[in-house]
Amino acid sequence: MSTASHASSSAALPLDQQIVLVTGAGRGLGASLARAFLNAGARVVVNYRNSAAGAEAVAAEAPDRALAVQADVGDVDAVKAMFDAARERFGKPVTTVVNNALPDFSFNGEARPDADSLTWEHLEQQLKGVNQGALNVIQGALAGMREQGFGRVINVGTNLFQNPIVPYHDYTAGKAALLSLTRTFAHDLGPDNITVNMISGGLLRTTDASAETPDEVFDLIAANTPLRRVVTPAEFADAALLFASPWSRAVTGQNLVVDGGLVKD
Repeated sequence: MSTASHASSSAALPLDQQIVLVTGAGRGLGASLARAFLNAGARVVVNYRNSAAGAEAVAAEAPDRALAVQADVGDVDAVKAMFDAARERFGKPVTTVVNNALPDFSFNGEARPDADSLTWEHLEQQLKGVNQGALNVIQGALAGMREQGFGRVINVGTNLFQNPIVPYHDYTAGKAALLSLTRTFAHDLGPDNITVNMISGGLLRTTDASAETPDEVFDLIAANTPLRRVVTPAEFADAALLFASPWSRAVTGQNLVVDGGLVKD
């Protein structure tokens, strides 16, 4: 490979030149991720399945640089239409995707199946829901990323890999499979100057998923972190900016745990 080719393959776009798709961005962590990229000057596709009002509210914060698009990421045709809409609106293909969307799930440890009651249907719902959506979105983005010689894929994981204190067997299995895809896709797509990384958080203070979490649980987690506090959605979103930025142009296939130092990868 020539020196020019090497230089081209390491090219990285500043955040304010990126077109970012955040899935499940109508509420919770997804909305914080979309806002973080908007605040950094990026153009952002705010994807949602059911949370239309929330997605439109996020997009309204930067109407010249944001587009709210309804799509179930489990539907290949809907995903394709979403990428087409983004290109039509912004004049260029999406450069960066953040796979945040989740299938329906109850984050209530006491209500989740334990080892005796866990069924394959529980596992299948999460394995398929987490990974099918991410796969559809990544594949939907590839042609545009290759066209531009640049791509960033950021998958949202969980620190329950390292610290499985809550019996979210099915959820954790789905995210574990996504971590595997993160690493194998990183190897496969590296020659195209497309990086693939994961950010894994724990309990965040506060999202829709943790809204019913008792204060004593937050306090217990905070007491066990070096920072002595629970990470916020905005702090988690900062790590996505890092993986998308030029400062991480040589980082791929990694899983960064963002939980205030509670667990070590």
